Amino acid sequence: MKIAVTGGAGFIGSALIRYLIENTSHTVVNIDKLTYAGHLESLASVAESPRYRFEQTDICDGPQIRRIFREAEPDVVMHLAAESHVDRSIDGSAEFVRTNINGTHTLLEEARGYYNGLSGAKREGFRFLHVSTDEVYGSLGDEGFFTEQTPYDPRSPYSSSKAASDHLVRAWHHTYGLPVLITNCSNNYGPCQFPEKLIPVVILKALQGQAIPVYGTGVNVRDWLYVEDHVRALLRVVEQGAPGETYNIGGHNEKKNLDVVHTICDTLDELKPAPGGQSYREQITFVTDRPGHDFRYAIDASKIERELGWTPLETFDTGMRRTVEWYLSNIDWCESVTKNTYDLGRLGKV
Repeated sequence: MKIAVTGGAGFIGSALIRYLIENTSHTVVNIDKLTYAGHLESLASVAESPRYRFEQTDICDGPQIRRIFREAEPDVVMHLAAESHVDRSIDGSAEFVRTNINGTHTLLEEARGYYNGLSGAKREGFRFLHVSTDEVYGSLGDEGFFTEQTPYDPRSPYSSSKAASDHLVRAWHHTYGLPVLITNCSNNYGPCQFPEKLIPVVILKALQGQAIPVYGTGVNVRDWLYVEDHVRALLRVVEQGAPGETYNIGGHNEKKNLDVVHTICDTLDELKPAPGGQSYREQITFVTDRPGHDFRYAIDASKIERELGWTPLETFDTGMRRTVEWYLSNIDWCESVTKNTYDLGRLGKV
């Protein structure tokens, strides 16, 4: 297939493109604006492939998206471009509305125009995959799981913007017949995640001998999904999913935030002991909680397992070990992508 990936220089997008180039025969055009979170360094291993090309383009730029669709002739659009950090959305929501809502609208309109010009097998096989988040469902108590039928109840500027984009995608399917697919995933982790999210922040703070910040008392629960498991699921949805359907993707790894931090500290204790011999756990510091911090997310991923045969390969322990090992071996990448853009400081305080 010819695949157009938006946000392909980001964390999940770059993992997807690396997987596609290294494990399939598909051709990929990467559409990315290269914001603070988009880094071509994450694609160095595939950058010279004749099946890969890069377009530095804003998804809000309709004429440029139209040109790329015309030139690349994609069979599939995999839309991952998004502003994604909750804390940043608290500090400034406008860019989240612009990219996540207006950008998705632009892509949908350009995809609709492109799709309407297709015929035969090319038209029959075209798919528009919209990659979203479990945060659109709101917050769970101690029990229960998000399913594809869970009503939307977003609580942050970020999740509200993603919920809006989900609704747009469904509307373009029902109104215009665009063959769309939607996935809602749990928290991703793994190599090349920009160091503003919990796991890379903890790793780097620990190695730097700084205080490791944990929001509130650390009891908030998330389901953790290793990024390579996620991209396998996305490809499976594109290949076998039914147009108009939604598929929840989870890792079956519910963990309290504090337990995640303990696992990272213990793994670092083993792989790279602190110079003074103390445990990295001693650097943990509890800080003021995030405003409106959702208590618990948990994904019921039985639909994608039942209908498409996908299950995660990594457990939390195996995935976390692979992640810590990657960061220990790629400190230069961390320094490169954060230079002049981010100092690991706290965001999202009101």
